[in-house]
Amino acid sequence: MMARINLQLFAGEKTEPATPRRREEARKKGQVAKSGELGVAVMVLVGFLTISALRPFWMDRIQSLVRHFLSTAHEWDGSISALQGIFLTALYQAGLVLVPVLAALFVFAFASQALQVGFMFTGESIMPKFSRINPVEGFRRIFSKRALVEFLKSVIKIIIVAYLVYRQLRGAVGWVVGLGLTDLLQSFQLMGDTIVRMASWVGVVLLIFAAADYLYQRWEFEQSIMMSKEEIKEELRQTEGDPLVRSKIRQKQRQLAASRMMAAIPTADVVVTNPTHYAVALRYKADDMEAPQVVAKGMGHVAAKIKEIAAEHGVTIVSKPELARALYKTTEVGQQIPPDLYPAVAELLAFVYRLRNKAAQA
Repeated sequence: MMARINLQLFAGEKTEPATPRRREEARKKGQVAKSGELGVAVMVLVGFLTISALRPFWMDRIQSLVRHFLSTAHEWDGSISALQGIFLTALYQAGLVLVPVLAALFVFAFASQALQVGFMFTGESIMPKFSRINPVEGFRRIFSKRALVEFLKSVIKIIIVAYLVYRQLRGAVGWVVGLGLTDLLQSFQLMGDTIVRMASWVGVVLLIFAAADYLYQRWEFEQSIMMSKEEIKEELRQTEGDPLVRSKIRQKQRQLAASRMMAAIPTADVVVTNPTHYAVALRYKADDMEAPQVVAKGMGHVAAKIKEIAAEHGVTIVSKPELARALYKTTEVGQQIPPDLYPAVAELLAFVYRLRNKAAQA
């Protein structure tokens, strides 16, 4: 016996990509695809590269500060004012050294976030929510798939960073052993080179890791905002209205347009017919129009209704099948006829006007 599958069970599956409205709602709530690893990697890399670039300036500042303290040591009397002077001088020199680094970190950290999510501010993420203090929800977050992924990422990062540090320190064993035999300036130079080189390697690896993490975060975000077919239908109903209502509105609009069209037939100069399938009503006022205008057209029973109304109001009806078909296919109601039909329509109107003059003379 063949098993029956109830397709309604799959109606709620989130199988459709998110709509622009869903994405905008998620963005307003602060839900975007971004990697926190990128900011860390950029700060490590930019920070130590800036330090490396400014190292000659730093060494000059440190030497100047040491010379200043040594040259003024005989003036120190242990008073509070003297200590304040020492503190302010050291603080000023430290500011000269640290401000460029902090400025570079701020600019690049901001840029790394702006490149991921653009300029965005939302208060949704800082609003108090009961789920954040609910122990059950907290327990679920701790043991969720996302928490497991974050734990594995942290373990991998620690292993990679530890290996890089070990590799750099192993290469520095030679000069570390003889550190006591070198002068102070050279010792600082060697330590600085090693630290910057180590940090640069760590920064590059973290940057690669951050790029991979961003791709994963983007995939996870796309999965989290996917929608079911029912959700898309509901959103469509909310934005554009119920399909049944829209259908009734369009039907009413067609009825109104048809009513206006039928009301304009008595103003026509002539109705061109197929003679049974098509009917096109034309009007021409030389003072107001550059070319004749179609005021009504139709096929089948609509064509029959046009001819009926035209006959009731004494509008001339002429059978010209080719012209009727051409007018129906090329010109909409309210439009003027195309130039290539000018000769045929002019001949037709001349014929109609002659009929009217004869009827008037009779």
